Amino acid sequence: MNFEIDDQQRDFAASIDAALGSADLPAAVRAWGEGDTAPGRKVWAQLADLGVTALMVPEKYDGIEAHPVDLVVALERVGRWGVPGPVAESIAVAPILLAADERSAGLASGELIATVALPPLAPRAVDADTAGLILLAEDGQVRDAVAGTRHESVDMSRKLFDVTASGDPQSADVARAFEFGALATAAQLVGAGQAMLDTAVEYAKQRSQFGTVIGTYQAIKHKLADVLIAVEMARPLVYGAAIALAEGSADAARDVSAAKAAAADAALLAARSALQTHGAIGFTQEHDLSLLLVRVQALRPAWGDPTWHRRRVLQALTA
Repeated sequence: MNFEIDDQQRDFAASIDAALGSADLPAAVRAWGEGDTAPGRKVWAQLADLGVTALMVPEKYDGIEAHPVDLVVALERVGRWGVPGPVAESIAVAPILLAADERSAGLASGELIATVALPPLAPRAVDADTAGLILLAEDGQVRDAVAGTRHESVDMSRKLFDVTASGDPQSADVARAFEFGALATAAQLVGAGQAMLDTAVEYAKQRSQFGTVIGTYQAIKHKLADVLIAVEMARPLVYGAAIALAEGSADAARDVSAAKAAAADAALLAARSALQTHGAIGFTQEHDLSLLLVRVQALRPAWGDPTWHRRRVLQALTA
């Protein structure tokens, strides 16, 4: 099976990179963590202009109703730049839950940012204090909800909230919404892993130790090569899971879990290698690498941690 994206998808990814690359994302992420969401919302407006927020929204609500592979292409770039806010929840999950709800038009236009709690694996809602819509989904139903107790995350720009149902229940494909949440998170992890690898490679070309550029050391080369292999192995699994979801494959859940576990492992390896390459400076709050390091730690357990997803793969293979 060929997982290579086509020219149109490459152009789409390039347009996202161009927009986010000029948006000073590190400053927007730091501001979001401090409670100032204005710079981050400008980034979301750019994503809306590019059609990212409309990807999974049905056409009847002014959405694109795109193929899940297009979602993966977009969210890998979003993960690469570390866009703040409930990305997976608003762009991938909420459109599934609100497939028959007119509020989906707000998601498509980017005027509405939604967050979702989906217990037991996603029991708390991300950024419920700034989202325009909070959803609680379980047992095949979705309800509007209100934010409760706030919990700090390892990522200061990713606040977590308990939520309580406040609206009437509506039927929703909660199981499919969960798979899209896990897939979207896996795509972001691949993007973050690639970003940290690129950063580490560039830094290794500049940093000297004992009078020698560290990028010439075989140990550094092998370490970064291991990260490249891990990221390149995870990426086709994510694309494969997107195709499985699009086709309604009986193995879709297994494929999503394989993708999430592999992406989480690749991103963690990238984080460790980037930190080792940079040294202690990489984990200081002033260094932009620190933003991706904590984002990976926050996204790894989101929408099912790697252990849970590996267990689901094992159960599927032995069933």
